[in-house]
Amino acid sequence: MRLEGKVAVITGAAKGIGMEIAKKYASEGAIVIAADMSELIYECKNVEGYILNVTDPSKCKEMFDYIVEKHGKVDILVNNAGITRDSMTRKMSDDDWNIVMDVNLKGVFNLVRHIGPAMEVNGGGSIINISSVVGEYGNIGQANYAATKAGLLGLTKTWAKEFARKGVPVRVNAIAPGYVMTDILKTVPQDLLDGFAKLTMLKRLGEPVEIANAALFLASDESSYITGHTLSVNGGMRL
Repeated sequence: MRLEGKVAVITGAAKGIGMEIAKKYASEGAIVIAADMSELIYECKNVEGYILNVTDPSKCKEMFDYIVEKHGKVDILVNNAGITRDSMTRKMSDDDWNIVMDVNLKGVFNLVRHIGPAMEVNGGGSIINISSVVGEYGNIGQANYAATKAGLLGLTKTWAKEFARKGVPVRVNAIAPGYVMTDILKTVPQDLLDGFAKLTMLKRLGEPVEIANAALFLASDESSYITGHTLSVNGGMRL
């Protein structure tokens, strides 16, 4: 029960990686608010669904106020919500650029601007930003996505300094997953998946629970001396 008594907020938690993190945290004793644009597709003790569009600053503030009123605090924030709108740069529309920026980058800011300072006041906490191997190395046809995921790495280092400057143990870290078998990848032809697997040292794709295990480590006291760090969980992938 490594998270017993903790209150955790996870965005993009209706399915995929976010769902696995929510279930993992709940199994370790946390009270979990699973925020998403969609209803949860699962039921889990101590996991409460919350409909949220992270691009709406007022709705993010409403959720923060609701959680504080109901639970008194937020100990853990996992910024997992994200989308892709892939296209070569010369063909990318303004709409596809802007929506990816709004969800993947501004949506994270909309929550951390409230939860980070509150963690300072409460005496500590853990913020985990879900980046990507694409944010570390770039990828053809994903200029918008790569920019946001690289931006999260800069925010991670900045917030690690900012929220701990008064000596309060607010830790901010990032996870950079490689190719993980979520619903999106299940629609990809098998020959392409095999190609992705060959790019890794372990010669396979990841599973959502493996990202959840990393998120559990960074949320728990076992990582109490780790902040401003990017944990790459990609099987040794290099794009």
